[in-house]
Amino acid sequence: MESPAASADLFHAFADPSRLVILQHLRLGEHRVVDLTGHLGLAQSTVSKHLACLRDCGLVESRPQGRASVYSLAHPERMLDVLAAAERLLALTGAPAGAHDHGTEDER
Repeated sequence: MESPAASADLFHAFADPSRLVILQHLRLGEHRVVDLTGHLGLAQSTVSKHLACLRDCGLVESRPQGRASVYSLAHPERMLDVLAAAERLLALTGAPAGAHDHGTEDER
């Protein structure tokens, strides 16, 4: 079993809505950063930062293509399993997205 810290890092990668959108978009196939910025309406620096996080967690991989890098899901079948499991769990909880304030007392 992986360490709690490794699991926390993985769940951190899933914790940002923009990263989830990027992962869902990469289900469609490979994309360059410029493609993702155009499709998602996010700044290049934002997309690059999120891709670095996802790559560090082993969720996406990149390969060079000319002067750019092309990103894809590292384990597409398993990623589909995880996203489907998350949807099933959310359906069971009955809680709409954003329904809970998860900030600490200091952040409120």
